[in-house]
Amino acid sequence: MEDIRQDMTIGEALQASPKIAPVLMQIGMHCLGCPASMGETLEEAAMVHGIDVNELMDQIKMAVEE
Repeated sequence: MEDIRQDMTIGEALQASPKIAPVLMQIGMHCLGCPASMGETLEEAAMVHGIDVNELMDQIKMAVEE
């Protein structure tokens, strides 16, 4: 599995590790399969949902390591 980076699209990140889906759902991304969200980067998603991108990346890292 490759490292998940904040400049990856949500689609790329989910392909790298489906384990991150609950983390994304928890921040309000309830439509992970929507075309718009699949083209959005993790950094953009964090901004849109009012979460610090570094906090999001920490949560993703924990989910991937489980």
